[in-house]
Parts: sequence; structure tokens; C-alpha cells
Amino acid sequence: MKPTPLDLKDIHLPEAIGWWPPAIGWWILAMAVPSLIVLLVWLYKRLTRKTALKTATKLLAQIKQNSTLDNLQKLTELSTLLRRVAISVSPRATAAGLTGRQWLAFLDSSVTGAPFSDGMGQLLADAPYRKIPPTDLEIAQLITLCSDWLKAQVTT
Repeated sequence: MKPTPLDLKDIHLPEAIGWWPPAIGWWILAMAVPSLIVLLVWLYKRLTRKTALKTATKLLAQIKQNSTLDNLQKLTELSTLLRRVAISVSPRATAAGLTGRQWLAFLDSSVTGAPFSDGMGQLLADAPYRKIPPTDLEIAQLITLCSDWLKAQVTT
């Protein structure tokens, strides 16, 4: 018997898979990674903001309770505390360079009215240059005002 030639063709490989469109897993990953980054940044800012405010509230209570400080020292401590909190909770460029009336206006922007520019908060700008140190009543009112300002930072 004579073998008959068959009309066979060689093995053909399939075409290479293209890179576009990507598989569904890549789409999910492309959406999940930026979302996760945004969430982590938001969470970090929120936690550091709350930590700064909680610490500031504790420091305010310590200033209020500290009987070894005189009124001028308490005023200095309050001013420093407010400046640190303002830099922590708002953009540094916004709060860091403010002095005098601009600083008081910045503090007023968080509370109703103008208690810093027109009220007891003026002590923060004026008291270091006065001949008479602030009284106990003025310091108590300023501490209350600072406490109100800190509470306003929590809600914003």
C-alpha cells in the first residue's frame, strides 16, 4: 500500500494578547490606589488636627490651674498656645506670619463677633506693651475666650 499525502498544515500559534484594554483587575486597582491615598491623607489630617486640639485643651487647663505663673506669663503662654494651634489646624502660610491686628482678625474669623479685635482678646496684642500687667479677671476672661476659640476649631 502506498501512503497518500495528507494536506496537513503546520501548527499555528494564536496572536499575542494586546495590552489594551486592560483586564478588569487593573481597572479596579487603578481606582483603588488613588482612592486609598486620598483616604489616608484625609485620615492623617483629621487625626493630627484632633490630636492638636486635644493637646491644646489640656495645655489650656494646665495654664489655668498653674498658680506659679503670674498673669503676664499666663498671657504669653496663651498667646503661644493659640499660635501653635492655629499653625496646626490651618495652612502654615495663612497663620504663621500674622501679627497685631491681622492676628486678632484671624482669630476672630473662627468665632462669632469680634471678641479678639474688639473685646478681651486685644490683650494678646497689647498686654506686653502695657505698663500695668493684666488682672486676674482679665486673664480668666481671656482663658474662657481661648477655650471658646478652641471649641470653634473642632467644629470647622
